[in-house]
Amino acid sequence: MDIKQKADSLARKYRTRNPFEILQGLNAILVFAPLIDTRAFYQYFQRNNIIYIDENLPRHEQAFECAHEMGHMFLHKKANTIFMDTRTELNTCRYEREADLFAMSLLVSDDMIAEYQQCSIDQISRALGYEKRLIKLRLKQP
Repeated sequence: MDIKQKADSLARKYRTRNPFEILQGLNAILVFAPLIDTRAFYQYFQRNNIIYIDENLPRHEQAFECAHEMGHMFLHKKANTIFMDTRTELNTCRYEREADLFAMSLLVSDDMIAEYQQCSIDQISRALGYEKRLIKLRLKQP
């Protein structure tokens, strides 16, 4: 199953694209806390999926970060990207791109893309509130 299919499958199963509602249905743990030097992170600890999100972010950004960390939860469960980033020379860009793709596939449905098909990337970015690079990434998906 590819990344977009996984996101669409979750949206169908839980009848929502709201990552907070899906996370609740998955019995994962969501922690809002004041984070320093990071916006959010995922941790798999003692068979628990835990997502930490900076409580100071606007709700729209918290939703994106939640969906992004869910991407790590489904795609990179055993990868400790914080450790890899800070303690090794390994490049974690692929993991981050995949998590971004999962988040955008979950948050931006095919119907939303169709609704904005006559718009530029700048216009879609402003309308939906996501960075242009994220809109471009989502538009590359069939």
